[in-house]
Amino acid sequence: MGFRPAVFIGIFVLFSAACGHRAAEEEGGPVEAAGKSQDNRITVATSVAARRDLSKSLTLTGELIPFQEVEVMAKVAGYVQRIAVDVGDTLRQGQLIASLEVPEMKDDVTRASASYQRFQAEVTRARREVQRAKAQQRMTKLTYDRLADVAKAQPGLVAQQEVDDALGRNQIAEAQVAAAESALAVSEEQIKVTEAERSKAETLMRYTQVTAPFDGVVTKRYANNGAMIQSGVGSQTQAMPLIRLSQHSRLRLILPVPESAAGLIERGSTVEVMVPSLNRTFAGTVTRTTNQVDTTTRTMHTELDIPNPKGTLIPGMYAEVSLVLAGSTNTLSVPLNAIMGTELKKSVFVVNPQGVVESRPVTTGVETADFVEIRKGVREGEQVVVGGRSQLRAGQNVHTKVMP
Repeated sequence: MGFRPAVFIGIFVLFSAACGHRAAEEEGGPVEAAGKSQDNRITVATSVAARRDLSKSLTLTGELIPFQEVEVMAKVAGYVQRIAVDVGDTLRQGQLIASLEVPEMKDDVTRASASYQRFQAEVTRARREVQRAKAQQRMTKLTYDRLADVAKAQPGLVAQQEVDDALGRNQIAEAQVAAAESALAVSEEQIKVTEAERSKAETLMRYTQVTAPFDGVVTKRYANNGAMIQSGVGSQTQAMPLIRLSQHSRLRLILPVPESAAGLIERGSTVEVMVPSLNRTFAGTVTRTTNQVDTTTRTMHTELDIPNPKGTLIPGMYAEVSLVLAGSTNTLSVPLNAIMGTELKKSVFVVNPQGVVESRPVTTGVETADFVEIRKGVREGEQVVVGGRSQLRAGQNVHTKVMP
């Protein structure tokens, strides 16, 4: 009897079934376990609600400018006799910048001084004339009083004509005193006028010495020795300045603060000013604001003062400032991407310890670029969903993967 292929196939099928039965038993369950339903829960990324220090800041960029900068002009017209400074020189307030030569002004000072001295002599003479007139008037009055007393005591002893003549001389003397006093008053007023003219001429003469109005650095020189300088007080002339003077010991930083943050700016607050070109940070103080939003740019002009005693900072450099607008210390927070909904109605997905998704309304506070403060709705240590929210619904069972 020969070997049949059908018999061989049957034996192979039975052997395979037996092996599969034994393998199923070795995996810890009866054969029926192979037909059990598989776990179809999805895995979602979560983050743990924890306490952090949060601060909301606004970064603005501005250009450093001198605290003061002026183009120094001459008040009087003249020739530059000597210019004593050059570009880059550091000046102190009152230090000489240039000397101007104005020959006709010296004549004005001489003339005014001479007039003052002449009227001083006139005043002296007028005062002496007043003294002489008063002495004369005292003598005539004394003579009149004596004659009048005698005529009254012994009538007929002194002729009445003589008494009348004495009275007339006394009245003339009184008039002379009044005239002398008037002449003295005129001379005294005149000397005041001449004194003012002399003072004006001397003041203008002092303007030929041009000095620094404040401590600063010469950033530009316009004139040289021998140049003709026009007076810088008339708007009808194109007067040439002598130099440009800038104060660098303290700088200004002007920032356009957006309308949304204008109400949070506090004068006197200290901020850190980052200068990228130097890769250094300097302390600045919010000193001035316009307290008004520009309707064109919707920003508020804000100025910071930055001390620069060593001249490290140079006007024209760009600087960045991070203004802290709001902050909270050790506050419960979650990642910003965990928040859902609108500004008026916010919520998060919380996964409870049983792996069930819950939708919670939340109340938020300070918001930064990465985190947001949770004031109500989530407890510390709970897991909030930060990714894959479109596939979730409340009550759904999920696996969690906590993100760092």
